[in-house]
Amino acid sequence: MYALLIPLFPLLTALIVAVGDDASRRARTKLAIFPIGAAFCGAVATLYLVATQGPISIRFYDPASAASLTFPIGFYVDRLSAVMMVLISGVGTVIYAYSIDYMYQDPHEPRYLTLIGLALFVLLCLVSSANLMMLFLFWQLLSYLLYLLAHNHTHPGTLEGAFKTFTLLRIGDVAFLAGIVLAYALYGTLEFPALFAKAAESAVTLAPLPGLEISGATAVTLLLFIGGMSKSAQFPLHIWLPHYLYAPTPATALLHAGIINAGGFLINRLAPLFGLSSTTLHVAFVVGTLTAVLGATMMLAQNDIKKTLGFSTVGQMGYMIMECGLGAFSLAVFHLIAHGLFKATMFLNSGNVIHKARMEAHFPDADRQEEEQAFSPLTWSTGFLTTLMIPLLILLVTHGILHIPLLESQGTVIFLFFIWITSSQAILTLTRLRAVPSWEVSAAMLVTLLFVVFMYLFAVESFTAFLYPDSNEVASYFKAAALPSWLFDLIILLATVMTVLSWCYLYLRAHGRTVWVPGWVAGLRIRLYVLFMNQLYVDRLYDRFGLAMAQTARRLDSRTER
Repeated sequence: MYALLIPLFPLLTALIVAVGDDASRRARTKLAIFPIGAAFCGAVATLYLVATQGPISIRFYDPASAASLTFPIGFYVDRLSAVMMVLISGVGTVIYAYSIDYMYQDPHEPRYLTLIGLALFVLLCLVSSANLMMLFLFWQLLSYLLYLLAHNHTHPGTLEGAFKTFTLLRIGDVAFLAGIVLAYALYGTLEFPALFAKAAESAVTLAPLPGLEISGATAVTLLLFIGGMSKSAQFPLHIWLPHYLYAPTPATALLHAGIINAGGFLINRLAPLFGLSSTTLHVAFVVGTLTAVLGATMMLAQNDIKKTLGFSTVGQMGYMIMECGLGAFSLAVFHLIAHGLFKATMFLNSGNVIHKARMEAHFPDADRQEEEQAFSPLTWSTGFLTTLMIPLLILLVTHGILHIPLLESQGTVIFLFFIWITSSQAILTLTRLRAVPSWEVSAAMLVTLLFVVFMYLFAVESFTAFLYPDSNEVASYFKAAALPSWLFDLIILLATVMTVLSWCYLYLRAHGRTVWVPGWVAGLRIRLYVLFMNQLYVDRLYDRFGLAMAQTARRLDSRTER
């Protein structure tokens, strides 16, 4: 029962801040940080106990009683839940501490800090829910809290963004609820272990349309996936995220560090169910890949610091969903944690930059020195050859040291490919440090390569063994997500060629070398820049669709009155 105290600590924080007079407000806001810190300590202890003694299950009703009308309240803390609780409580402690000084001049600071405590309480309950219905309840509460955490509803842009967020999340929530109803109708339970067991035993086939048949697992997971799409800002349900950035910086940090990861957590929590449907995993792969590409491209065309970070998050969430679609669930969790930590830090730092820019009219300084345009053959050759050598090096490491069977499944290739991409990006960043021949920079490239390769392999292998200790289960996920061989090989080949060519192009452009392109390509590049700067005009399409729906509703009402 001690595990129940972890979600209750942030609730205690909310009560301490909310109850009291203005005279003691400052003291109460500082005192209220200690319960959140205690939640973090408790989460760390729970992670250790779960890892050594097994999952913790708490029930307040009888799951076997079909006639019971009691709401199914229960908690189930396994390794995935415990890891998420550590992340949420740890990042939440930092965000709350930052908010104390960031919001102290705001007259509505107590309300805002109270909502932060409530959001952490809801997040901790969500990741430790024992069944789909309880998870959906806290999923709904998160949507309402997002609307309230926008805070400054007197500002038109903030209010509009909060309303769009609330409205678009309803789309996914309707599909989520439909998936829950269908799951209960097919399997007779919403408890996670029992649900997974009955879904694996069942071979129900549905016919939603004449001539179209899909398995029950596919129908359920597709509906649940739509719910995850909306919360994790997947294309085309991503537009609420850029509009929500009017919210206070600590709220957006909490959003990007915890709330937006809900979609990735949902798929990992239901991994045994999603693993039964190759169709849903392939849909997740396509949606995630499209979101990753479009999110990253739109990020490059933004000129607002928070919008840049926001679209970066859209792209990163796309990568996370794509990893789930490839069956690499443990890699998605690792990505989720890494993104939550660094993006929360970046958003808090962006708050400092915005505050300084408001206080100092000349920030950033206008007399910055131009980047040196000299070209370094040594630096370029080291980076380029290292980039090409990475696949060979990884091949030797996996076979000779770690004894990982390569080519046994597409999942192994996926791991290695992500290591290559990450290493290439790190090396590209280092090449911009100096444009003159430097053995120090070249040595730094090689050290970075070795560090990224070994640490990434160690982290992925450790996370897989920790979260999914059954190797047969991991193999079944990769098998279910496997693409046709020709398509998988084509994707790997195209991505490899594009990575190498993009590396060369960016480096040459950064160091003053002319890269010839046809005239029509230059014109197309400008048009694409405008298109992505305006976010593919998806907002306008949604607005026109909304107006069309409103006009249709008015016409139907007028006909009914007649």
